[in-house]
Amino acid sequence: MKLILAIIRIRKMNETKKALSDAGLPSFTAMSVSGRGNGRALGENYKHAIEDLEPNPLLEESVAEHHLKAKRMINLVVTDDKKDLAIETIIKVNQTNNSGDGKIFVLEALESVKVSSGERGISTLD
Repeated sequence: MKLILAIIRIRKMNETKKALSDAGLPSFTAMSVSGRGNGRALGENYKHAIEDLEPNPLLEESVAEHHLKAKRMINLVVTDDKKDLAIETIIKVNQTNNSGDGKIFVLEALESVKVSSGERGISTLD
């Protein structure tokens, strides 16, 4: 089993949900997160946009390189044979070839337990 963590743009969430469901992967968890990547979408471009405004330390801080952007994180556990399908589906929907498209991390999921029945293993993923 694989645990897939995908961090995507908020505006892509509904389209991603539909695509995963259409691909036969309807079960996942999503949460609001914030973070930053390598910063290509931040910095000087934003500073130029506020140059003509009244000086405001709070606004200047908001465009600093440590600024965090709101994202969504999707967590899904899939069987090994569905790992590539999940990754390809997420990429297909979210790839714009621009900085900030997101990241996908794949980890080993050692065990799965269904709380309601105590059942264990791959059958809990359905």
